[in-house]
Amino acid sequence: MDKITIHHLEIFANHGVYPEENVLGQKFVISAVLHTSTRKAGITDNLEYSVNYGEVSHFIQEFVTGHTWKLLESVAEQLAQALLLKFPLVKQADLEIEKPWAPIGLPLDTVSVKISRGWHTAYIALGSNMGDKKGYLDMAVKRLDERKDCQVKKVSNYLVTAPYGGVEQDDFLNGALELKTLLEPEELLTVLHEIEQEANRVREIHWGPRTLDLDILLYDDQVIDTPELHIPHIEMHLRDFVLIPMAQIAPWKRHPLTGKTIEEMRKNV
Repeated sequence: MDKITIHHLEIFANHGVYPEENVLGQKFVISAVLHTSTRKAGITDNLEYSVNYGEVSHFIQEFVTGHTWKLLESVAEQLAQALLLKFPLVKQADLEIEKPWAPIGLPLDTVSVKISRGWHTAYIALGSNMGDKKGYLDMAVKRLDERKDCQVKKVSNYLVTAPYGGVEQDDFLNGALELKTLLEPEELLTVLHEIEQEANRVREIHWGPRTLDLDILLYDDQVIDTPELHIPHIEMHLRDFVLIPMAQIAPWKRHPLTGKTIEEMRKNV
């Protein structure tokens, strides 16, 4: 990925833990590395296909002076999200926020916070076998797409499948979606649980009936194994009700551990 760099943009703003910092203000120095593709702009010599660093610089100045936060961490976090939402050609933003006049009572040049934030691609499995099954799945898609930090890019067809796990219950309606998101995996899991709760999901019987079931199948090519979260989903390669809808929206996406494509796994189930 190509990079456009803005180095040491000086801004006078009102951020700090102490009340006088919020009132009197001080200088902040901001550097930004914007990850994007400059290929088309370079070939056509047309700014429309690139990121206007002048426009970005003015946006940073207006955003940082238009808000007040206590922590440099908050300035960096909020600015990174604002840049990624404002400029769609930016896939990742690396920021450093420096505070040359940090009031710590000791001589220093500057303190700073550096972060890197960007868009991620996640695949979510959808399932329901109680009540208005299609309504619950549609609601989940809608709730995700309504968030400013999420964009639903593709949704599979819904398919009727037999229940999984040996518990006697009604047939399921299943699907899958591709999600572009700024959320970290654990944050995304929390959002999915909140949407399930909105559908009155009750977790009483393992593999039992449910109004709405939302699972993270893949998140970029990350491998995560914690008590709360397993990515890739441990049993996705065994479940046709996951692989069939996934094959509609991402047939050539590869499992980060086995290297097999979704289509290959679907044919082997």
